[in-house]
Amino acid sequence: MKQNESSLTSLVSAFGRAYHNKYDTPKIFDDFLANNLISEEEFSAISSNMINGIQFFNRDIGKKFKDDSEEILKWITQIQLSPTPLARSAYCEKVLLNEIRLGVKQYVVLGAGLDTFCFRYPELKSSLKIFEIDHPATQEFKKKKLEDAKLNIPNNLHFVSMDFTTKFSHQDLADEGFNNKKTFFSLLGVSYYLTKEENKDLINHLFANVPPGSSIVFDYADEKLFKEKGISNRVENMVKMASASGEPMKSNFTYNEIENMLEKLGLLIYEHLSPTTINELFFKNRTDYLSAFETIHFIHAVKK
Repeated sequence: MKQNESSLTSLVSAFGRAYHNKYDTPKIFDDFLANNLISEEEFSAISSNMINGIQFFNRDIGKKFKDDSEEILKWITQIQLSPTPLARSAYCEKVLLNEIRLGVKQYVVLGAGLDTFCFRYPELKSSLKIFEIDHPATQEFKKKKLEDAKLNIPNNLHFVSMDFTTKFSHQDLADEGFNNKKTFFSLLGVSYYLTKEENKDLINHLFANVPPGSSIVFDYADEKLFKEKGISNRVENMVKMASASGEPMKSNFTYNEIENMLEKLGLLIYEHLSPTTINELFFKNRTDYLSAFETIHFIHAVKK
Protein backbone atom coordinates (compact mmCIF):
# COMPACT_ATOMS: atom_id res chain seq x y z
CA MET A 1 0.00 0.00 0.00
CA LYS A 2 1.45 3.35 -1.02
CA GLN A 3 1.63 6.32 1.34
CA ASN A 4 -1.37 8.24 -0.03
CA GLU A 5 -3.42 5.05 -0.46
CA SER A 6 -3.13 4.03 3.19
CA SER A 7 -4.20 7.53 4.25
CA LEU A 8 -7.10 7.46 1.78
CA THR A 9 -8.28 4.06 3.04
CA SER A 10 -8.33 5.34 6.62
CA LEU A 11 -10.16 8.49 5.50
CA VAL A 12 -12.88 6.58 3.63
CA SER A 13 -13.34 4.36 6.68
CA ALA A 14 -13.71 7.45 8.89
CA PHE A 15 -16.18 8.86 6.35
CA GLY A 16 -18.40 5.78 6.79
CA ARG A 17 -18.41 6.20 10.57
CA ALA A 18 -18.98 9.95 10.34
CA TYR A 19 -21.89 9.47 7.91
CA HIS A 20 -23.46 6.89 10.24
CA ASN A 21 -23.09 9.24 13.21
CA LYS A 22 -24.66 12.14 11.29
CA TYR A 23 -27.52 10.50 9.45
CA ASP A 24 -28.39 6.95 10.52
CA THR A 25 -30.74 5.82 13.27
CA PRO A 26 -30.63 3.68 15.27
CA LYS A 27 -26.84 3.61 15.64
CA ILE A 28 -24.99 0.32 15.17
CA PHE A 29 -21.66 1.82 16.21
CA ASP A 30 -21.55 5.42 17.35
CA ASP A 31 -18.13 6.90 16.65
CA PHE A 32 -19.02 10.40 17.76
CA LEU A 33 -15.44 11.60 17.13
CA ALA A 34 -15.12 10.48 13.49
CA ASN A 35 -16.47 13.85 12.33
CA ASN A 36 -13.63 15.61 14.15
CA LEU A 37 -11.04 13.75 12.07
CA ILE A 38 -12.52 14.45 8.66
CA SER A 39 -12.77 17.98 7.30
CA GLU A 40 -15.88 19.33 5.58
CA GLU A 41 -13.91 19.43 2.32
CA GLU A 42 -12.90 15.77 2.66
CA PHE A 43 -16.43 14.71 3.59
CA SER A 44 -17.80 16.59 0.59
CA ALA A 45 -15.15 15.22 -1.82
CA ILE A 46 -15.71 11.60 -0.76
CA SER A 47 -19.49 12.11 -0.99
CA SER A 48 -19.14 13.46 -4.54
CA ASN A 49 -16.88 10.58 -5.60
CA MET A 50 -19.39 8.06 -4.24
CA ILE A 51 -22.34 9.74 -5.97
CA ASN A 52 -20.44 10.00 -9.26
CA GLY A 53 -19.61 6.29 -9.02
CA ILE A 54 -23.21 5.09 -8.82
CA GLN A 55 -23.04 3.64 -12.35
CA PHE A 56 -20.38 1.20 -11.16
CA PHE A 57 -22.44 0.13 -8.15
CA ASN A 58 -25.92 0.03 -9.65
CA ARG A 59 -27.18 1.65 -12.85
CA ASP A 60 -30.84 1.14 -11.90
CA ILE A 61 -30.41 3.02 -8.62
CA GLY A 62 -28.57 5.73 -10.56
CA LYS A 63 -31.59 6.12 -12.84
CA LYS A 64 -34.17 5.83 -10.06
CA PHE A 65 -32.59 8.57 -7.92
CA LYS A 66 -30.94 10.61 -10.68
CA ASP A 67 -32.33 13.85 -9.20
CA ASP A 68 -31.67 12.91 -5.57
CA SER A 69 -27.94 12.77 -4.88
CA GLU A 70 -28.49 12.45 -1.11
CA GLU A 71 -30.47 9.24 -1.59
CA ILE A 72 -27.76 7.90 -3.93
CA LEU A 73 -25.12 8.61 -1.28
CA LYS A 74 -27.26 6.98 1.39
CA TRP A 75 -27.75 3.92 -0.81
CA ILE A 76 -24.04 3.47 -1.59
CA THR A 77 -22.95 4.08 1.99
CA GLN A 78 -25.54 1.81 3.59
CA ILE A 79 -25.48 -0.99 1.00
CA GLN A 80 -21.80 -1.13 0.10
CA LEU A 81 -19.53 0.91 2.32
CA SER A 82 -20.66 0.77 5.95
CA PRO A 83 -22.33 -2.53 6.96
CA THR A 84 -19.23 -4.61 7.69
CA PRO A 85 -17.05 -1.87 9.25
CA LEU A 86 -19.87 -0.71 11.55
CA ALA A 87 -20.87 -4.18 12.73
CA ARG A 88 -17.34 -5.49 13.24
CA SER A 89 -16.32 -2.37 15.20
CA ALA A 90 -19.44 -2.66 17.39
CA TYR A 91 -18.74 -6.34 18.01
CA CYS A 92 -15.03 -5.85 18.63
CA GLU A 93 -15.53 -3.07 21.18
CA LYS A 94 -18.25 -5.02 23.00
CA VAL A 95 -15.83 -7.97 23.36
CA LEU A 96 -12.93 -5.69 24.30
CA LEU A 97 -14.84 -3.92 27.08
CA ASN A 98 -15.79 -7.30 28.52
CA GLU A 99 -12.18 -8.53 28.26
CA ILE A 100 -11.01 -5.43 30.15
CA ARG A 101 -13.35 -6.42 32.99
CA LEU A 102 -11.69 -9.86 32.86
CA GLY A 103 -8.20 -8.42 33.28
CA VAL A 104 -6.89 -7.39 29.84
CA LYS A 105 -4.12 -4.80 30.24
CA GLN A 106 -3.06 -4.21 26.62
CA TYR A 107 -5.00 -3.57 23.42
CA VAL A 108 -3.25 -3.93 20.05
CA VAL A 109 -5.10 -2.48 17.04
CA LEU A 110 -3.69 -3.81 13.75
CA GLY A 111 -4.44 -1.50 10.84
CA ALA A 112 -5.68 1.22 13.20
CA GLY A 113 -6.18 3.98 10.63
CA LEU A 114 -8.17 6.82 12.22
CA ASP A 115 -9.45 4.68 15.10
CA THR A 116 -10.87 6.74 17.99
CA PHE A 117 -11.33 4.14 20.76
CA CYS A 118 -8.64 5.70 22.94
CA PHE A 119 -10.30 9.12 22.80
CA ARG A 120 -13.81 7.82 23.41
CA TYR A 121 -12.74 5.97 26.58
CA PRO A 122 -10.48 8.40 28.48
CA GLU A 123 -11.42 6.64 31.72
CA LEU A 124 -9.21 3.70 30.66
CA LYS A 125 -6.02 5.72 30.39
CA SER A 126 -4.53 4.45 33.66
CA SER A 127 -5.61 0.81 33.24
CA LEU A 128 -5.20 -0.05 29.53
CA LYS A 129 -2.19 0.40 27.26
CA ILE A 130 -3.23 0.85 23.62
CA PHE A 131 -0.86 0.09 20.73
CA GLU A 132 -1.95 1.23 17.28
CA ILE A 133 -0.06 -0.51 14.47
CA ASP A 134 -0.16 0.91 10.96
CA HIS A 135 1.90 2.27 8.08
CA PRO A 136 4.17 5.18 9.06
CA ALA A 137 2.41 7.46 6.53
CA THR A 138 -1.03 6.67 7.95
CA GLN A 139 0.19 7.36 11.47
CA GLU A 140 1.68 10.72 10.53
CA PHE A 141 -1.59 11.54 8.76
CA LYS A 142 -3.51 10.61 11.92
CA LYS A 143 -1.27 12.68 14.21
CA LYS A 144 -1.90 15.70 12.00
CA LYS A 145 -5.66 15.02 12.13
CA LEU A 146 -5.56 14.76 15.94
CA GLU A 147 -3.65 18.01 16.13
CA ASP A 148 -6.17 19.76 13.87
CA ALA A 149 -9.01 18.40 16.02
CA LYS A 150 -7.21 19.59 19.19
CA LEU A 151 -7.21 16.05 20.58
CA ASN A 152 -4.17 15.47 22.77
CA ILE A 153 -2.49 12.06 22.55
CA PRO A 154 -2.84 10.45 26.01
CA ASN A 155 0.03 8.64 27.72
CA ASN A 156 -1.55 5.21 27.25
CA LEU A 157 -1.67 5.48 23.42
CA HIS A 158 1.42 4.21 21.59
CA PHE A 159 1.93 4.44 17.83
CA VAL A 160 3.88 1.52 16.34
CA SER A 161 4.89 2.05 12.70
CA MET A 162 4.97 -1.30 10.93
CA ASP A 163 3.85 -3.04 7.77
CA PHE A 164 2.64 -6.03 9.77
CA THR A 165 1.31 -7.75 6.63
CA THR A 166 4.85 -8.46 5.44
CA LYS A 167 6.84 -8.73 8.68
CA PHE A 168 5.66 -8.53 12.27
CA SER A 169 8.18 -7.14 14.76
CA HIS A 170 7.81 -7.87 18.48
CA GLN A 171 10.78 -5.60 19.11
CA ASP A 172 8.96 -2.55 17.69
CA LEU A 173 6.07 -3.27 20.07
CA ALA A 174 8.38 -3.88 23.03
CA ASP A 175 10.17 -0.59 22.33
CA GLU A 176 6.83 1.16 22.97
CA GLY A 177 6.32 -0.59 26.32
CA PHE A 178 4.46 -3.76 25.29
CA ASN A 179 5.06 -6.64 27.71
CA ASN A 180 3.93 -10.15 28.64
CA LYS A 181 0.51 -9.21 30.04
CA LYS A 182 -3.00 -10.32 29.10
CA THR A 183 -3.62 -8.74 25.68
CA PHE A 184 -6.52 -8.21 23.30
CA PHE A 185 -5.87 -7.91 19.54
CA SER A 186 -8.18 -6.55 16.85
CA LEU A 187 -7.52 -7.50 13.23
CA LEU A 188 -10.40 -5.99 11.28
CA GLY A 189 -10.70 -5.70 7.50
CA VAL A 190 -7.32 -7.35 6.98
CA SER A 191 -7.59 -11.14 6.70
CA TYR A 192 -9.02 -11.24 3.17
CA TYR A 193 -6.03 -9.32 1.77
CA LEU A 194 -3.58 -11.92 3.09
CA THR A 195 -3.06 -15.48 1.90
CA LYS A 196 -4.06 -18.31 4.23
CA GLU A 197 -0.41 -18.87 5.11
CA GLU A 198 0.13 -15.15 5.82
CA ASN A 199 -2.92 -15.10 8.12
CA LYS A 200 -1.58 -18.12 10.00
CA ASP A 201 1.91 -16.64 10.34
CA LEU A 202 0.60 -13.27 11.52
CA ILE A 203 -1.69 -14.73 14.21
CA ASN A 204 1.12 -17.05 15.30
CA HIS A 205 3.46 -14.06 15.72
CA LEU A 206 0.83 -12.06 17.62
CA PHE A 207 0.35 -14.74 20.26
CA ALA A 208 4.00 -15.78 20.65
CA ASN A 209 4.72 -13.44 23.59
CA VAL A 210 1.39 -13.15 25.43
CA PRO A 211 -0.08 -15.25 28.26
CA PRO A 212 -3.05 -17.66 28.05
CA GLY A 213 -6.39 -15.86 28.14
CA SER A 214 -5.19 -13.28 25.62
CA SER A 215 -7.56 -13.09 22.67
CA ILE A 216 -8.33 -11.68 19.24
CA VAL A 217 -11.33 -10.51 17.25
CA PHE A 218 -11.06 -10.68 13.48
CA ASP A 219 -13.35 -10.91 10.48
CA TYR A 220 -12.96 -13.30 7.57
CA ALA A 221 -14.61 -14.07 4.23
CA ASP A 222 -16.18 -17.48 3.77
CA GLU A 223 -15.90 -19.94 0.88
CA LYS A 224 -18.62 -18.11 -1.10
CA LEU A 225 -16.55 -14.90 -1.41
CA PHE A 226 -15.72 -15.24 -5.11
CA LYS A 227 -19.07 -16.80 -6.11
CA GLU A 228 -21.70 -14.86 -4.14
CA LYS A 229 -23.04 -11.70 -5.78
CA GLY A 230 -24.89 -10.36 -2.72
CA ILE A 231 -27.65 -7.75 -2.54
CA SER A 232 -27.29 -5.44 -5.56
CA ASN A 233 -24.04 -7.31 -6.46
CA ARG A 234 -22.31 -5.75 -3.45
CA VAL A 235 -20.09 -8.76 -2.66
CA GLU A 236 -18.99 -8.96 -6.29
CA ASN A 237 -18.44 -5.17 -6.27
CA MET A 238 -16.29 -5.43 -3.12
CA VAL A 239 -14.06 -8.04 -4.77
CA LYS A 240 -13.82 -6.01 -8.00
CA MET A 241 -13.00 -2.77 -6.16
CA ALA A 242 -10.25 -4.45 -4.15
CA SER A 243 -8.73 -5.83 -7.34
CA ALA A 244 -8.98 -2.50 -9.19
CA SER A 245 -7.27 -0.69 -6.30
CA GLY A 246 -4.24 -2.99 -6.56
CA GLU A 247 -5.05 -4.82 -3.33
CA PRO A 248 -6.87 -7.98 -4.43
CA MET A 249 -8.63 -10.21 -1.95
CA LYS A 250 -6.52 -13.34 -1.56
CA SER A 251 -8.17 -15.67 0.94
CA ASN A 252 -11.44 -17.12 2.07
CA PHE A 253 -12.06 -19.88 4.60
CA THR A 254 -14.60 -22.48 5.54
CA TYR A 255 -15.42 -22.47 9.25
CA ASN A 256 -13.56 -25.78 9.63
CA GLU A 257 -10.44 -24.30 8.04
CA ILE A 258 -10.50 -21.37 10.48
CA GLU A 259 -11.07 -23.68 13.43
CA ASN A 260 -8.23 -26.01 12.39
CA MET A 261 -5.82 -23.12 11.76
CA LEU A 262 -6.53 -21.57 15.17
CA GLU A 263 -6.33 -24.92 16.95
CA LYS A 264 -2.85 -25.52 15.51
CA LEU A 265 -1.85 -22.09 16.85
CA GLY A 266 -3.12 -22.92 20.35
CA LEU A 267 -6.30 -20.84 20.10
CA LEU A 268 -9.90 -21.82 20.78
CA ILE A 269 -12.89 -20.19 19.10
CA TYR A 270 -14.88 -18.61 21.92
CA GLU A 271 -17.52 -17.12 19.60
CA HIS A 272 -18.30 -17.25 15.90
CA LEU A 273 -20.83 -14.91 14.29
CA SER A 274 -22.19 -15.97 10.89
CA PRO A 275 -23.70 -13.39 8.49
CA THR A 276 -27.18 -14.45 9.67
CA THR A 277 -26.23 -13.94 13.32
CA ILE A 278 -24.54 -10.60 12.56
CA ASN A 279 -27.71 -9.46 10.81
CA GLU A 280 -29.83 -10.53 13.77
CA LEU A 281 -27.55 -8.84 16.32
CA PHE A 282 -26.82 -5.55 14.59
CA PHE A 283 -29.32 -4.92 11.78
CA LYS A 284 -32.63 -6.29 13.01
CA ASN A 285 -35.81 -4.27 12.34
CA ARG A 286 -34.05 -1.51 10.40
CA THR A 287 -36.04 0.51 7.89
CA ASP A 288 -33.03 1.73 5.86
CA TYR A 289 -30.65 -0.14 3.51
CA LEU A 290 -28.22 -1.43 6.16
CA SER A 291 -27.83 -5.21 6.46
CA ALA A 292 -25.02 -7.71 7.13
CA PHE A 293 -22.75 -8.66 4.23
CA GLU A 294 -23.50 -12.13 2.91
CA THR A 295 -19.99 -13.61 3.12
CA ILE A 296 -18.34 -11.99 6.16
CA HIS A 297 -18.01 -13.71 9.57
CA PHE A 298 -16.61 -12.55 12.93
CA ILE A 299 -14.46 -14.64 15.28
CA HIS A 300 -13.40 -14.17 18.89
CA ALA A 301 -10.58 -16.63 19.64
CA VAL A 302 -8.71 -17.12 22.93
CA LYS A 303 -5.23 -18.48 23.66
CA LYS A 304 -5.37 -21.74 25.61
